[in-house]
Amino acid sequence: MSTYDKPLEPEQIPAVKDESLDFSDIPELDENFWREARLVEPDRTEQISLRIRRSVLQWFKRPGKGYQTRINRVLETYVQAQREAEQRRVD
Repeated sequence: MSTYDKPLEPEQIPAVKDESLDFSDIPELDENFWREARLVEPDRTEQISLRIRRSVLQWFKRPGKGYQTRINRVLETYVQAQREAEQRRVD
C-alpha cells in the first residue's frame, strides 16, 4: 500500500514532494478553457468600526476565539437569504 492510497491528513500535505504527484488524469488546459475563463476576485474582509450591542458581542465571544468570523458568517447567511428572497420576487 502506497502512502497515497488513502486521503492525506492536512499536516501530511507539506511533506509531499512535487515530483511524486501524478497529474496524468488531469487534462491540459487548452485555448477553449482560457477563452471562457473569467477572473474572480476573492471576497476579502474589510476592517470597519461597527456598533453592536454588548449582549450580542458577549454571546458571539462566549465560545472563544473566532467571534468575528462567527459574526461574519451570520451576516453572510442573512445576505444570502435576502438575495434568494429577492430572486424569488423577480421570478
